[in-house]
Amino acid sequence: MKEIKDCKIKTENLSLFYGPKQALNNISLEVPSQKVTALIGPSGCGKSTFLRTLNRMNDLIDKVKITGKVYVDNQDIYDKKLDVVDLRRRVGMVFQKPNLFPMSTYDNVIYGTRLNGIRNRKKQDEIVEKSLNQAALWDEVKDRLHEPGLGLSGGQQQRLCIARTLAVEPEIVLMDEPASALDPISTAKIEELIHDLKKLYTIVIVTHNMQQAARVSDLTAFFYLGELIEFDKTKKIFTKPKIKQTEDYVTGRFG
Repeated sequence: MKEIKDCKIKTENLSLFYGPKQALNNISLEVPSQKVTALIGPSGCGKSTFLRTLNRMNDLIDKVKITGKVYVDNQDIYDKKLDVVDLRRRVGMVFQKPNLFPMSTYDNVIYGTRLNGIRNRKKQDEIVEKSLNQAALWDEVKDRLHEPGLGLSGGQQQRLCIARTLAVEPEIVLMDEPASALDPISTAKIEELIHDLKKLYTIVIVTHNMQQAARVSDLTAFFYLGELIEFDKTKKIFTKPKIKQTEDYVTGRFG
């Protein structure tokens, strides 16, 4: 694939080890700004591990060793001087299962902004409304903002997690199988949401669902056994992949 001009994230020869086990092997990848990039491949192939290198979530795991480079906006995010808290504000993450705090919908959304020092109630109200609107949830919860977030349905909880991520105004949103625990109707809402959000954010999504990758992403990266096998425009990956291994995977012959 040609070099990407408007590159938001870039990895160069990125390798990762859990103790003696190598989970990623020399991954070089460029993620464009304000597009959706899908990471596909069988379970255990390194997709989620790669995703977590992009906001240094792997720092929280013992005996992890990383070599190579990861750049966000041409800044080396593994530079010792880098503020990791600020990085995780700029590079937000939505997990496979909703991970709400045991507090109200309002307090869940505003949690990160309070940590960042925003105490003005009017400003908080504006952030809550804006973030819930962006997450296509405002109309469903505006009359029960101060009720427990955990009382919402699974799909609503996941959109609330997305609203909480958006509230701190990230530039990049990482999504690790955000719809895998949801029913088809909730999944469709999340997919519509991803389509709308890419106008404002750079999105990287891990998914096991080939149809979902084809529907929501602009580019697709196929991982296998910790290696990046092929990366190209999604349409090309699903209709004319260059590598037979990719073709076998996307057509269901293995994986």
